[in-house]
Amino acid sequence: MERSEHAKELFLEGNNCAQSVLLSFADEYGYSKELALKISAGFGGGMGKTQETCGAVSGAIMVLGIREGEKASDNDELKSGAYGSVKELISKFTDEFQTTSCRDLTGCDFNTDSGNEKFKNEGVMEKICAPCIKRAVEIVESIT
Repeated sequence: MERSEHAKELFLEGNNCAQSVLLSFADEYGYSKELALKISAGFGGGMGKTQETCGAVSGAIMVLGIREGEKASDNDELKSGAYGSVKELISKFTDEFQTTSCRDLTGCDFNTDSGNEKFKNEGVMEKICAPCIKRAVEIVESIT
């Protein structure tokens, strides 16, 4: 199974969007799945359900930091490489989805009963969130 499909499945099985992206790269970069779950736990729903930056984007940024850390010899080099990769990720993601805002992507307010009902009843999880997760992983894989 492709990594992007695996990440989508992780999400549909109950992990949050950030967890799903970060978990999908755990084997490649040698961090534990338990650690990935813990680090990314608060980033779902656009960071703690505040619906700011999409959790798939946040998870992808974490992966890019880990990847750049593999290449960097010091913190300045790490930050420089990570910033460039993150800009590329965000540019590609917004080219496709027009935003990185969870609120704008989903059109739901997760902090209201009606927003949560809309999320469930209109299939936002499957129609919006899962494709964002899949694409975030694909973008990370495309960044060299």
